[in-house]
Amino acid sequence: MAATHTMAGRHAFVTGAARGIGAEIARTLAAEGARITLVGRDGAALALVRNALPGSQHGIAVADVSDPAAVAAAFAAARAASGPVTVLVNNAGQAESAPFLKTSFELWQRMLAVNLTGSFLCSQAALPDMLDAGWGRVVNIASTAGQKGYAYVAAYTAAKHGVIGLTRSLALEVARKGITVNAVCPGYTDTDILRASVANVVGKTGRSEADAMAGFAGVNPQQRIVQPAEVADAVRWLCGEAAASVNGQSISVSGGEVT
Repeated sequence: MAATHTMAGRHAFVTGAARGIGAEIARTLAAEGARITLVGRDGAALALVRNALPGSQHGIAVADVSDPAAVAAAFAAARAASGPVTVLVNNAGQAESAPFLKTSFELWQRMLAVNLTGSFLCSQAALPDMLDAGWGRVVNIASTAGQKGYAYVAAYTAAKHGVIGLTRSLALEVARKGITVNAVCPGYTDTDILRASVANVVGKTGRSEADAMAGFAGVNPQQRIVQPAEVADAVRWLCGEAAASVNGQSISVSGGEVT
């Protein structure tokens, strides 16, 4: 993808930016000229991603997005360093599996906290800047799990359905304010989360790693694993002017798994 610098002057706050989809989104938006604040819990990993971005105006904020005080502090630091936030990408997330009757209350709360509450807190923190500017983009990284059901991940699936509900509701509230709110819903993507799922299958079933990975790829009608760059490019488009009329949508990046 050739950089066009269509986001020059924009300040993008990207959560879960230390690796995987979040890191790729940060690279993609930086290549378009945006100033990036990379957010996550691992400062060293965030610094590695930041140092590899084009440009030198990028910052990091170490924060747990499920903690209201940490989110407020992260936004305050980001504004002080790079100005108002007009692009928010809520990417931070975790996935844990368990049969429903073995899903503990702690696991349930953990999945809601990082996947749903984090998106709520960051959206509330970013929205005043966007309203002041009369322009903004919120992109929530949900999942095909938010568009359909999957067995053994009830807590994660419920949280991602919640992200899509939040997306639709907030999109209607701000539709006349120059702000769009959308969700990108990847299928199984080449990330640490998928590799952990593969290891879990191998450990529980004795299948080979290749066989387990093929099982995940087989869910996609294209019979392949989605790449982080494909998800990041969907985010890039939603953040641009050409997508100004796209609002409240849940865009599946899954090879046709969800239609």
